Amino acid sequence: MPIRTAVPPRVLTVAGSDSGGGAGIQADLKTMLALGVHGMSVLTAVTAQNSLGVQGAWELPVDAVRAQYRSVVDDIGVQAVKTGMLASAALVETVAGLLAGTGAPVVVDPVGVSKHGDALLAAEALDSVRTKLLPVATVATPNLDEVAQLTGVQVTDEDGMRRAAEEILAFGPRWALIKGGHLPGEAVDLLTDGSAEHWLRAPRYDNRHTHGTGCTLASAIASGLALGQDVPTAVEGAKAYVTGAIRAGFALGGGIGPVDHGWRTRLAE
Repeated sequence: MPIRTAVPPRVLTVAGSDSGGGAGIQADLKTMLALGVHGMSVLTAVTAQNSLGVQGAWELPVDAVRAQYRSVVDDIGVQAVKTGMLASAALVETVAGLLAGTGAPVVVDPVGVSKHGDALLAAEALDSVRTKLLPVATVATPNLDEVAQLTGVQVTDEDGMRRAAEEILAFGPRWALIKGGHLPGEAVDLLTDGSAEHWLRAPRYDNRHTHGTGCTLASAIASGLALGQDVPTAVEGAKAYVTGAIRAGFALGGGIGPVDHGWRTRLAE
């Protein structure tokens, strides 16, 4: 096998650690590897987390987050950035400021709660997400719970997803991807920039092991953008990737297991 010499596109994740390996930084880096980009990380928080939930969370100091970011961006450079768990208003505002000066596309996953319902963002940080973080996003990827947190809109059908997208776009991101996975029926998402609408539909698989879906989808979108794809193409490819990962999700521990980030490799075996 020939030795690879070309440098792959570089994607930076700014997020928390999931000690169970299903979500957070761990899921982001697995996704990036699977999709052919070089993943790098800025750790914002450490969690004690497993298949049953989050037992503890400790955010890193602002100076530590800033130093990690500058270390990577100033030397290695980035073609896309993805944000996840930012924990506090201070971290949200720090990261937003760093992103504003970077000049790379940004995918914002406005993480508010874990799969198990554990809070991952302080309530007082919501306004900072609205006014500081979302305005620097190329794509914002809220699920319906996060839409409700940020806008107060309770989505119960596809028309509600349109209203949710309007509310999210009003905060300033170029594109909003409203994830409708919590609605009954097909797994449908709406991607829009306020003019064009892209409805992405996928079959719903009877598999409860879906830990890490949001992190995985956002990281896959960032990977596509780093590879030079436009937003609709990157989102469509990310949707296909995460759908396969959900289908192949596996039991781990006594609760909700993770999606399978390596499903394409295993499918080829």
